[in-house]
Amino acid sequence: MNLNQDEALIKHLAKEGIDDKMVMGHPASLFLLFFTEMWERFSYYGMRALLTLFLISTITDGGWGWSNEDALQLYGWYTGLVYLTPLLGGIIADKLTGYRKAILIGALIMTLGHASMALEGFSTNFFFLGLALMILGNGMFKPNISSMVGQLYPDSSAKKDSGYTIFYMGINAGAFLGMMLCGYIGEKVGWHYGFGLAGVFMFFGMLQFYFGQKIFGIIGSTPSKNEEIAEIYEEEEVAHDGTSKAGIVRDRLIVVGVFMIASLFFFFAFEQAGGSMSIFAKDYTQRTLDGNAGLIFKWIDTLLTIFPILIVTYVLYLLGKQVAKKYPLTILFTAISFVIIWGLGIWKINREFNQENAEVAASWFQILNSFFIITLATSFSKFWEKVWNPSGPIKFALGLLLVGFGFVFLAYGSMSIPIGAKVASVSMIWLILAYFFHTAGELCLSPVGLSYVSKLSPKKLVGLLFGLWFTASAIANFIGGFVGSYIDKITETYGMSTFFLFIGAVPAFAAILLILFNKKLVKMMHGIN
Repeated sequence: MNLNQDEALIKHLAKEGIDDKMVMGHPASLFLLFFTEMWERFSYYGMRALLTLFLISTITDGGWGWSNEDALQLYGWYTGLVYLTPLLGGIIADKLTGYRKAILIGALIMTLGHASMALEGFSTNFFFLGLALMILGNGMFKPNISSMVGQLYPDSSAKKDSGYTIFYMGINAGAFLGMMLCGYIGEKVGWHYGFGLAGVFMFFGMLQFYFGQKIFGIIGSTPSKNEEIAEIYEEEEVAHDGTSKAGIVRDRLIVVGVFMIASLFFFFAFEQAGGSMSIFAKDYTQRTLDGNAGLIFKWIDTLLTIFPILIVTYVLYLLGKQVAKKYPLTILFTAISFVIIWGLGIWKINREFNQENAEVAASWFQILNSFFIITLATSFSKFWEKVWNPSGPIKFALGLLLVGFGFVFLAYGSMSIPIGAKVASVSMIWLILAYFFHTAGELCLSPVGLSYVSKLSPKKLVGLLFGLWFTASAIANFIGGFVGSYIDKITETYGMSTFFLFIGAVPAFAAILLILFNKKLVKMMHGIN
């Protein structure tokens, strides 16, 4: 990082009134968004880890006894709508509320949604009401917090991509903790306890954001101020480039559109994690371990539980050192939530060591994605900054190829499963390898995608375009859930290996197209790298 780029960031912070305290070389305000998003993702992924498993579990096990097909179709509808409503939420924030109020409104609605789902045992209506509230709340929350991250940096800053990668670490810290604790408690204690737990931390996330708002200066405060900032940026952009604004804007929007379509192919495959891959984990993977194998797993699970909590606790410590005196309630509420997390983590570890055998929860495999991101995110961030920083299209292509390659391992591991088999005991190594490559692909595409939407979008439309970015994910989830619902029919005719090979081939095809059109797309970005 050269001195001029650091000076550009400092000037930008001063101009927007953003607190100039720094943590790990980035604005402290980034880490307030980091923790807010962390608890929201705890909420979403904690519930997602349970949804399919709850629906297909037998009534005697507390589930609803749905078929795989029906459960995956509801999963597709739910996850699709979760990513569709941000389009509306982005428009509301841009035109009416500003980003900050939209985030708070969304957090409150999602908290109420989890409370409703926790009452599922009293009436099924509470379950569906909770799903609806989760969908609406996410629409207000998700696009606007991503927009605020982008506005912390000038577009010329090379730290912007790494800032989004750090933010993405927060996303996955929350996803990890949510899937680990909500998944475990839901499967082994009670489904409604798992659904309700996520709402507790969404509530803490809302409070810590509310009491730390002044750290953002004027960013996200009102729609009118957002527009004033936009006009300043647009004037600077034209003066620097010397090219027609209408040419520049059109070309960049086309590139954003291409990236959105590419992300659709990626998330079509990636979001099988909560659908067909969850069914593979539950019904086709050897999950009961005894003797030395069980003991080894318990220790591995202990490390997987403690290590990520240690990492995010250290991040909180660094943030607290910089802002605790100025924003004490923000640090207090986040610290209280971490005390609860540590307590639940230690309780879980102790409970498992008191069991004779180790039975791996089907939802456990989903935490691998988040664990790998927590441990690899910083390395990817530094790699883009210091070693190799290819163009956006190439990063996207790498992500698509890697997620496709992950399904090759599942296809290979599935070769031993007879056609039409309803259960099997395949080694868990294939799921572990698949999640590793899916994670590497995600780090190449998803945080980079958020960064490029922010950099390439006209500032007045950034909330709307983040909404459209998530709309692409919505379409991917609709399609992914629909295709995943055919897992039984496809495996009965062609085998499960063929099913996974088909899923992996789709993103690989999109990657080839991006590589072929890389030079053209880079030219259309007009200097944004």
